[in-house]
Amino acid sequence: MSIDGALHRAGSYLRSAPGTYVWLAILFVTTVALHHMTPDFEEDFLRQRSTNIHELSDNPVRVLITSAMWIDGGLWLPYAALFTVFHAQAERWLGTLRWLAVAVAAHVLATLISEGALLGAIRRGAAPHSAVDTLDIGVSYALAGVIGVLTYRVAVPWRYLYLAVILAVYGLPLITGRTFTDFGHFISILIGLCCYPLVRGRGKAWNPKETLATLRG
Repeated sequence: MSIDGALHRAGSYLRSAPGTYVWLAILFVTTVALHHMTPDFEEDFLRQRSTNIHELSDNPVRVLITSAMWIDGGLWLPYAALFTVFHAQAERWLGTLRWLAVAVAAHVLATLISEGALLGAIRRGAAPHSAVDTLDIGVSYALAGVIGVLTYRVAVPWRYLYLAVILAVYGLPLITGRTFTDFGHFISILIGLCCYPLVRGRGKAWNPKETLATLRG
C-alpha cells in the first residue's frame, strides 16, 4: 500500500468516528498542558476540576464536564489505544449521538452514584471526612460504559465470553480493592449494559468466527 493510500485510509477512519478523535485531541492538549505544570500547581488545578463531593456540591455541571477533559497521570498514548479499540468502534456502530449518550450517561451517573456511596461511607464513619476533596478526574467511567454497551456488538455465543471477561476485569477490583472508583467502574459497565435500547436496529452483530474465516481466505 502506498503512503498516500495509507494516509487516505487513516483519514477516513478518523472521520468515521469524529467525536472519539475530537475528544482524544482535547485530551492530548490538556495532557501536554499538565506536563508544563509544577506538581503542586497540577494537584490544586486538577482538584478544582475534580468530581469529588466538595466540587459536585458547589459546581456540579462544570466539574462533570471539565473532569472528562483531563487524564490523571499524564499518560496519553494508552488512552489513544483504548479510544481507538472501544470508543471509535462504538461510535462507528451506534452513530455519534447514540455513542455520546452512552458515554455521558456512564460518566455522569457512575460519578454521582459512586460519590453518593462515598458520602454515605463518610457519614457512617467508614471513610475519613477528607475524602470529600478526593481527586477524581478522567474518562474511565465513560470508557467502561462504552465497553459495556459493546457487549451487544458481539454475536452469540461469543457475546457471553466478552461479557464474562469484562465483568471479571471490572468486578475483581471491586471485590479486592473496594474503593469508590472500583465501584464507579463496575456501575459504568452496568449502565452500558442498560443502554440496550440504543443498539436496536444498528445492524448485524460482529461474529469473530466469520472474521477469522475471511482472513484465512
